[in-house]
Amino acid sequence: MLGGTVVGRYYGADVAVVEAEGRPIRFTWNGRVYGIRRIIDHWVTLRRDWTPGSGSQVPERRHWRVEAGSAYAQGVYELRHDTTTGEWLLSRVWG
Repeated sequence: MLGGTVVGRYYGADVAVVEAEGRPIRFTWNGRVYGIRRIIDHWVTLRRDWTPGSGSQVPERRHWRVEAGSAYAQGVYELRHDTTTGEWLLSRVWG
């Protein structure tokens, strides 16, 4: 704990995510399926490599902080979805 703030462990690992209505409902990480129990927070950022006026789609990164669990582990996880590439990453874990 630093200054009253709990810092999650950073992973940056690729995950497979199942979505419903644009929201993640479960993800697979290291061969385990994690069901999302609730969405704690959601925010959007722009990729740093995008410049206005480039004519391309605005490259958003959608971040989801969720409470999720598997048969072996439960905790809070931060998922990141790159709308340009379609890739999902597990950014952080608070366990």
